[in-house]
Amino acid sequence: MHFPPVSAGVAQILFMASEKKLRFGLPKGSLQEATIEKMAKAGFNIQVSSRSYIPYVDDEELEIRLIRAQEISRYVEHGYLDCGITGHDWIVENGSKVHEVGEFLFSKVSRKPARWVLCVPEHSPVKSVKDLQGKRIATEVVHLTRKYLKKHGVKAEVEFSWGATEVKAHELVDAIVEVTETGSSLRANKLRIVDELLSSTPRLIANRETWNDQWKRQKIETLALLLKGALEAEAKVGLKMNIAENNLASLLASLPALRNPTISNLSLKGWVAVETIIDEHVVRELIPKLKAAGAEGIIEYPLNKVVY
Repeated sequence: MHFPPVSAGVAQILFMASEKKLRFGLPKGSLQEATIEKMAKAGFNIQVSSRSYIPYVDDEELEIRLIRAQEISRYVEHGYLDCGITGHDWIVENGSKVHEVGEFLFSKVSRKPARWVLCVPEHSPVKSVKDLQGKRIATEVVHLTRKYLKKHGVKAEVEFSWGATEVKAHELVDAIVEVTETGSSLRANKLRIVDELLSSTPRLIANRETWNDQWKRQKIETLALLLKGALEAEAKVGLKMNIAENNLASLLASLPALRNPTISNLSLKGWVAVETIIDEHVVRELIPKLKAAGAEGIIEYPLNKVVY
């Protein structure tokens, strides 16, 4: 079969359509595993090879780059990446001018925000930031720390720490500014928190020019929607059960539904099926109450996404 030749203009459009890509930066290192796990729950399966810094993803419109969280906001700002996931702390530290798409509470330890805190050894005479006048502080967030000191009218030397910052507090410096979620590592190193500088959670950010591109913006918004849905589902489960209609009112009174539960008739006259979504942590207390209210065939099942 003979096809008519394609005009140069149409050929260019087809080429551009086939080349639509969104360059997406994910944090390399300690948050890498947790981030890839959350992306999988959102529907994007990512495979990382030790031979390449460009992971495979089962979406031809995505190009994934694994980059240190400390650097992602700069690469997004300058347009090397269209979007990326990084901490609010590194956006502030780098002073990056980017569009913030959304906040996502996940980490390698807990769903709590990370906190950058000013710490000293347990037996240090330092009680407040004012006591650090003329002293030395080690940290990875130099700009954030200097801004904090300036706010409090304190002049102190701030040096960049390449790692093992907690150890330096006992011998090499007078104080440190370090990140923590639970505080357990600080306690293990016999450190005392003097003050909190910043609370930080992961953010999905986009380059400002990228955000004005209709196709890329829609793609980023889809990523945000699915990722948020996956995170919302982590703390919830679905419940199904059958109950006699005359016991339905008492059962509904004890059911803390995410939304009004779905109720449908069964083939057996006088019986209905009830389905709802609830917080996972209340299930162990709720199921005995449901059973006592007359529920039968109770099924608990995990969820992949919950989209409001």
